[in-house]
Amino acid sequence: MMNFTESELLRIFVGEQEKLHHRPLYELLVSEALERGMAGATVFRGLLSFGLRHKVHTTKIFELAGDLPMVVEIVDASEKIEGFLPFVESLLKDTGAQVLVTRETVRQWTT
Repeated sequence: MMNFTESELLRIFVGEQEKLHHRPLYELLVSEALERGMAGATVFRGLLSFGLRHKVHTTKIFELAGDLPMVVEIVDASEKIEGFLPFVESLLKDTGAQVLVTRETVRQWTT
């Protein structure tokens, strides 16, 4: 029988062009999660999206394909996610990036 443990999923939606010191924010987020020994992090590239400003981003129109959404998902215990949030907030203040951050409870099974 599979045993699941309660964890949290931190999801950060950021434009692929958002950078700090020439490094994409999504890379900085994953690098920091790795350094902190978090359970896991994955980055997904969006194919089609719109956000707060209702501007469509898509791979179908060449001019808009340069700023597609990147979704960073980080999973770990609530305490580790909580400890990671000040880094996320500081990074966002340093860049002025407009992002969406969500947090939810998930059940995780590992082998």
